[in-house]
Amino acid sequence: MTADVGEAVTEAFREEWGRVVAALIGMTGDWDLAEECAQEAFASALKTWPRDGVPRRPGAWLTTAARNRALDRLRRSAAESAKLREVAALAPAGDPGRGDDSGIRDDRLRLMFTCCHPALPLEARVALTLRTLAGLTTAEIARAFLVPEPTMAKRLVRAKNKIRHAGIPYRVPPSHLLPERVGGVLAVLYLLFNEGYAASAGADLVRQGLCAEAIRLARALAGLMPDEPEALGLLALMLLHDSRRAARVDVAGDLVTLEDQDRSRWDRAEIDEGARALDAALRRSHPGPYQLQAAIAACHVTAPDAAATNWAEIALLYRQLGQLAPSPVIELNRAVAVAMAQGPLAGLELVAAIEDSGALSGYYLLPATRADLLRRLGRRTEAAASYRAARDLAATDAERRYLDRRLAETEAPT
Repeated sequence: MTADVGEAVTEAFREEWGRVVAALIGMTGDWDLAEECAQEAFASALKTWPRDGVPRRPGAWLTTAARNRALDRLRRSAAESAKLREVAALAPAGDPGRGDDSGIRDDRLRLMFTCCHPALPLEARVALTLRTLAGLTTAEIARAFLVPEPTMAKRLVRAKNKIRHAGIPYRVPPSHLLPERVGGVLAVLYLLFNEGYAASAGADLVRQGLCAEAIRLARALAGLMPDEPEALGLLALMLLHDSRRAARVDVAGDLVTLEDQDRSRWDRAEIDEGARALDAALRRSHPGPYQLQAAIAACHVTAPDAAATNWAEIALLYRQLGQLAPSPVIELNRAVAVAMAQGPLAGLELVAAIEDSGALSGYYLLPATRADLLRRLGRRTEAAASYRAARDLAATDAERRYLDRRLAETEAPT
């Protein structure tokens, strides 16, 4: 297989996976069958395209191939004969949202609203959408939710079974029902961006394609719902974080912490766009978690240098965020801000409370944060032990290399 064909299949997966799976779910009503047949279609592309060439419309080719496999599966199952007659009468699968009155013009965004049915728990909506739309693995979704992979696998199965047994329709709701689904869509976009901005596993810290897609969809959502402040807040948050992307890793692909980043490499256009989106959200006087996180990001990107960062303001914003959306991760971030504003000992007290709760067991940033605070206090032996613990939990090569460097510095003779 040539590199060009391999790249074409990879690009097709990135662009078409969600559409193909959605078309099959709409056709069969069976999530598992849809995903399996979509996977088979992409596997077939890897074998067929090197011989026949990349089709002019890869998405149509993949949808047809997947649909044919689904029909074959149904034909082989006598128990599905009635469903087969129904499916055979359908037109070839296309856009599952075609003809709806939702007002959503973006295919991917339509699929998100389709998946985020309010009959499902919010976490299940988000997880299913990440699996269906973005093709994230169960392991990646589990890491995003800080739960073991088997736990997430069971939740996905339960959600699919509920859809099947309750007869929940797989279609885009009309425009007047969109607001009840927007929370799930925002959560999907947030986690999609996070997986791109700080990949949960693999060689690369940043998956630029996921970041770009999440920002594109956030812009589309903000345009669709201009009076929804949290849509604007999420767009602002993504832009302000993404503005620092070029400075987050060095030429060797190693992690560069915020305080050491070259701020001249930050994207001023994204910072300005993010600031405008945040201002527009805050003018609606209905603060929410995404707006608060965007305000925190703005504190960082508007500081002329690391020393000028208003850590006291950031700590206050994290306190407000924790009241709106309680989370041990938010508490850990607040601990860092408190440490920077009041000193490492104050931060360590908060870190110790989080550790005692057990809420972030297995989360590498917890021992990494403790290690950094101990290092700042000059408690090198304790810091080294915490760096080793963090290194054992880190999932990306870039993070492990960073922790190795810190560990070596801590263990070096003074």
